[in-house]
Amino acid sequence: MGKKNQFFTAILPVMLGFFVMGFVDLVGISTNYVKVDLGMNDTIVSLISVSCFIWFLLLSIPTGFLMNKYGRKNIVLVSFILSILALIIPIALKDSFAGYLVAFALLGIGNTLLQVAMNPLVSEVVTPDRLTGTITLGQFVKAVCSFLAPIIAAACVSSVFGWKLLFPIYAAVALLATLWLWLSPVKNTPVKDAEKVSFGRTFSLLKDKTVLLFFIAILVLVGVDVGMGVSFPKLIMERFDLPVEKASLGNSIYFFARTVSAFCGGLILMKMNEKNFYLVSILAAAIGLVGMLCAHVQWLMVASVIIFGLGYANLFSIIFSLALKHVPSRANEVSSLLVTGIAGGALVTPLLGVVTDATGTQTASMVAMLVLWVYMCLIFGVVSKTAREGMNDQAK
Repeated sequence: MGKKNQFFTAILPVMLGFFVMGFVDLVGISTNYVKVDLGMNDTIVSLISVSCFIWFLLLSIPTGFLMNKYGRKNIVLVSFILSILALIIPIALKDSFAGYLVAFALLGIGNTLLQVAMNPLVSEVVTPDRLTGTITLGQFVKAVCSFLAPIIAAACVSSVFGWKLLFPIYAAVALLATLWLWLSPVKNTPVKDAEKVSFGRTFSLLKDKTVLLFFIAILVLVGVDVGMGVSFPKLIMERFDLPVEKASLGNSIYFFARTVSAFCGGLILMKMNEKNFYLVSILAAAIGLVGMLCAHVQWLMVASVIIFGLGYANLFSIIFSLALKHVPSRANEVSSLLVTGIAGGALVTPLLGVVTDATGTQTASMVAMLVLWVYMCLIFGVVSKTAREGMNDQAK
């Protein structure tokens, strides 16, 4: 297969899968609209996040078993179908909180399958030396989805379905992704020794200190990211007295910064070692968090969230790819274990909701996220060591 033909028939359909992966970020914008539409408090409305992200804790490792048995491509296709079903429900069940819970539960199940299978599927279409850069470019595509969502929702407010018109629009994209990947020549190779995989064997990876620290890093990264999507618009509303439609566009600024950074990071990481890029990223994100905590003028708030987004964008893919390189012989198990860490979105957001309701200010949620971010700084030494080992393996 020629390189040009492979790009259109294999790489692009996989990249579109990352766009579908971005549907999970609809939790943030939907939570804010539902809170206003149904008049709920932060603690109750945070159950939407729980209904979505709890499945990463419950299903990630079983998904690894299924991926071993049925192949990565088939699992990704099933995840697309579940996402389509999830996105139909909010339109079918108007202003039903139970309906939102069911919809985001389905979206969470589909996204769990997708997150577990997608990153290993990338290794089917690129060489190992391009894995980190390609996964990072995939995060760029995911960020595009997240960036567009608040803009589309705001534009749809005056339509017959209101902001919820966003859901069928994204359902159509998921349908396109399903057909394109299904017709693509991307391999679907089950693992020969799939029967040897078990919960105990997968969790035994946590005995490896590096895998354990990277697993916790995924918990922190996703928790902070989902927390940002939920809390940032409410912080803007609190500080600058803006309506939800305008405040939610703050998420678009955040995701736009992530989109730009993920695209640039994907290209840079094709050539640059992960260690230095990681250091710059965690420091930039920390500066952004402190800025948001202190900002009481709009331009500083906007600048701070841009800085945070630029720093945050590439960290998930760096951690994920380093973990895959650290134990390449058990890539499926590593992927399913790390994706379990995405349950951080279910653990952190209720905590932020309780903290916010208890203190009466969104500033408390920003303090909590800043405290969590300290962990990302503390594991720099492990990231540096693992990146160095990866370079040595490629040199052999």
